[in-house]
Amino acid sequence: MTGDDIFQLFGFLLPAVVTGAVAFYFFRMHTNNEEGRRRYLLHKESQKNVLPIRLQAYERMALFLERINITSLVVRVAPQSNDKGKYENLLISNIEKEFDHNLAQQIYISNECWNIIKAAKGATIQIIRKAAMSEADSADKLREGILNETMDMQSPSATALAYIKKEISELW
Repeated sequence: MTGDDIFQLFGFLLPAVVTGAVAFYFFRMHTNNEEGRRRYLLHKESQKNVLPIRLQAYERMALFLERINITSLVVRVAPQSNDKGKYENLLISNIEKEFDHNLAQQIYISNECWNIIKAAKGATIQIIRKAAMSEADSADKLREGILNETMDMQSPSATALAYIKKEISELW
């Protein structure tokens, strides 16, 4: 084989190699694009199924926040005796039961939203405990004290509920 034959062989091979490389590149781009399209369609389909569940979780947490709102809690949970300590424990127990009942909802909402809901729960309990340390000597006086203390401030539940509404509006 002479030098001219080798040069001629490379002359035939070079266009074939270039054509093969271009074909491989376009084939690779096409398969990547198809994979991305399939992922998008799968994600879109799963969103269709997950969105109602997420909305239901937000609804349940909104209901939880409404139920632990100081005003509605104190009106809904009447003292069973005149002992203010028992009434304080009853209110806190009610909040804890409501919270425990909704623990699984954290899977469907953002971490930030869940932390705000937990903070609202903790702040509500703190308000009740603070009122219980006052001069109130009966459950009815404690009830009155709790309502008076929260009269001029926005409840922690209302703040958390506003955040839930903001987060839901971002889903659309």
